[in-house]
Formats: sequence, structure tokens, C-alpha cells
Amino acid sequence: MVGKLLSICLVVCGLAAGGVMYYLQVYGFYDDVAPRPGQDVVLMPIGGETPEPIAYSGFEAIDAESSPIRYRACFATRLKPAELAQLYQTVEVSEPRNAPDWFDCFDEAAIDAGLRDGSALAFLSQKNINYGVDRIVAVTADGHGYVWHELNNCGEKAYDGTVVGEECPDQTGTK
Repeated sequence: MVGKLLSICLVVCGLAAGGVMYYLQVYGFYDDVAPRPGQDVVLMPIGGETPEPIAYSGFEAIDAESSPIRYRACFATRLKPAELAQLYQTVEVSEPRNAPDWFDCFDEAAIDAGLRDGSALAFLSQKNINYGVDRIVAVTADGHGYVWHELNNCGEKAYDGTVVGEECPDQTGTK
């Protein structure tokens, strides 16, 4: 009898712990980002080192302090990807980061499809927004924009344990 009670207790505790971990990963750590008009969506000019704001509306974003790559944002713009590509640095991204299902405006599968078929372009927003992490902005032909954080070469090296090297900034963000 004691064995059955102990087994039931272990199963219930395991299910409760799993439920709490799921909630924390999907909902608990995310916070809404307060919009900062004129500062939320910036792109790096070709040959420049200081990002410049672009025209946008309808900005909404989420972020979490638990990881530098949890930032996701959506916005609308009248600017076309081809126009932006003449002025700002484009980047090659393998695929956008996924977002929690409840953050409806950020559909990583649709963004990825747009990047692959050319109806969207990805741009560098800010280099090393956190150590080893760049902010990427994708703009689609129909005026939707998406923002996420991506590990850069230094970040990938730092997090997989290989030697970072002299080309990477130190942990304070300076060379």
C-alpha cells in the first residue's frame, strides 16, 4: 500500500513540475516591451556604424531577461524591401527564431518562406545588442516587419565553447 501511495505521489509531483516548467518556458519569462516611438525599429546603413530609424507603425514586442535571443517584435511599414536594400545592410539568415504560439503576429514559418522566395529581405539592425547577439529586421513586400535576435559568429563561438579569438569584442562589448 505504501508503495502505491509513493508511486502516485511521484507521478503527481512529476506532472506538476512538468506543468510548471512548461508554463515558465512558454509564458512566464516573457514581458511586453513598451514601445519607444522612433527607436524601436532601426537599420544599419551601408558603410555606417550607427543604426538609423525607419518609418513604422503598429509596433508590438516581447522579450525575456532569461536569454538574449528571446526578443521578438512585429510592425508595419510603408517602405519596400528593395528601397531599404539600397540604403541598409542586408544579411543572410538561416531562418528566423520561433516565437511562442500566443504571440500571434510573429509567424516564423511565413517569415522564413518570404526570406526564401524573395518576398522578404533581412537587414542588420544592431550588431552586438548583447554580447555575441545581433538584432535582425525582416521586411516583407506587403509592408509587414519582424524583429528577432540572432547569434553572430562571436556568440556562436562563445556559447559552444570554442576559442572566441581576437576578432571578437570582449565581454563588455569593446575590442
